[in-house]
Amino acid sequence: MENQSPKITKLLLKGVALHRQGKLGDAKQIYEKILQKQSNHFDALQLLGSIYNQIKLPEMSLKYFNKALKINKTNPAVYNNRGNAFQALKRFGDALKSYEEALKLKPDYAEAYNNLGNTLQELGRFEDALKSYNLALRIKPDYADAFYDRGNAFQALKRFGDALKSYEEALKLKPDYAEAYNNLGKTLQELERFEDALKSYEEALKLKPDYAEATWNKSLLLILIGDYLDGWTLYESRLEKEDTKKDYPSYPQIAWRGQENIQGKRILISSEQGLGDTIQFVRYLEKIHQLGAEIVLQVPTTLSNITGTIETPVTVIDNKSKLPEFDAHCPMLSLPYVFKTTVETIPASVPYLFADQQKVSAWNQKLGVKTSTRIGLVWSGAGGHKNDHNRSIPLELFTNLIVLPVEWHSMQKEYRAADKKVLESIPALKQHQDHLEDFTDTAALIECMDLVISVDTSVAHLAGALGKPTWILLPFVPDYRWMLEREDCPWYPTAKLLRQDETRDWRTVINRVASSLRSMN
Repeated sequence: MENQSPKITKLLLKGVALHRQGKLGDAKQIYEKILQKQSNHFDALQLLGSIYNQIKLPEMSLKYFNKALKINKTNPAVYNNRGNAFQALKRFGDALKSYEEALKLKPDYAEAYNNLGNTLQELGRFEDALKSYNLALRIKPDYADAFYDRGNAFQALKRFGDALKSYEEALKLKPDYAEAYNNLGKTLQELERFEDALKSYEEALKLKPDYAEATWNKSLLLILIGDYLDGWTLYESRLEKEDTKKDYPSYPQIAWRGQENIQGKRILISSEQGLGDTIQFVRYLEKIHQLGAEIVLQVPTTLSNITGTIETPVTVIDNKSKLPEFDAHCPMLSLPYVFKTTVETIPASVPYLFADQQKVSAWNQKLGVKTSTRIGLVWSGAGGHKNDHNRSIPLELFTNLIVLPVEWHSMQKEYRAADKKVLESIPALKQHQDHLEDFTDTAALIECMDLVISVDTSVAHLAGALGKPTWILLPFVPDYRWMLEREDCPWYPTAKLLRQDETRDWRTVINRVASSLRSMN
């Protein structure tokens, strides 16, 4: 501690003791009191910065860390903690620099190596992250958090066996590590060890009963394996998850989950999650209508026209519009829970969305005379989707398929840089992105196809909702809605599911597509 009066030293020691006891508010008051007396007190500044990190106010943390570093540029802990604040603000480049400064000052700083690894993961640099975790573990072999974080990097790289070992090492060192049990469950799920995955989620919940993330993961697994009643019940936990609860606005009206009589009432149904989710679950509006309610459906602007084609009487508004008065509200993906949906009772009458016939005619004119089977192709979804690395397929893997003698039409609205180069070499794949303004345009183009072949994207859902023959290409362990093993889809009767095998190689799926197409022609 720096040169200071005995009174301030005593005050600081009291603040540190309270800080260690987790009495953050009391410790904060003491540090602020010290700064009132001595505004350039290094320890009070950096400790106050740490408290703001702990209470998740990283902007305030930065303010105090930066002040502290003006006084003393040689303290590695401040650089490390400042890196954590930058990371919380998603300023990953600044976080990297701050951790690197800490490591220059203290080359054996295991915590800084671990935090550096976490930032590298956020940047998608998983191999570099592994190196950083390994350095942390070389310095500190009993570092449970580094084993846990390294497991996350292994999982991102689909090195599931290594991830399993890393989580198990974390749990040996820290048996009450609920987060490690949760992520171990996710790895076991990827390895198709579903019973073990459920046990792992349950262990996490024994340790931390209000752990919404583990409840959510358990719900997804239950739905995946067909236990819909329990799965949809636990699926409600998404409203409490740290990363998603901000997406669910709070209203003073009734949060309806089926208990109250809504006959003659106006109910707000809000879309949530991805565009495909809204397309999939909008089918439930008819069941609400049968209860005698007036329905207001709130959706993203890009979906407002297509969801308005549903035959159920509904007022559609977009997310930017002012809400009308309403009596009750329910997020859309709670509707399977409300109606106690099982695999056997899924409302699966298709079509339930419809293409604009004028737009269909316009597309037919644009496409010209049909020369052979028309196939719409979608090979990638939105890059920002957290599961995109599992569901999207590089276009180059389709080049041998596109030589088959059918009419190939891209249904992609956007192309990735790598795919643009491949497109130049396959002129047989016709592009239509300039004419796809919203989903009504896509729906009309789908209607002109004989078949849609798609990865797990909103277009696959739209094709299914329109009742169009659709082949959906799925990863080895798919999203919960596609269940396991079966080739049919209880949500979309006209869909066929083509799944990766245990090799997780998309080429085997595309070869099956080619074989099926040849047998059709």
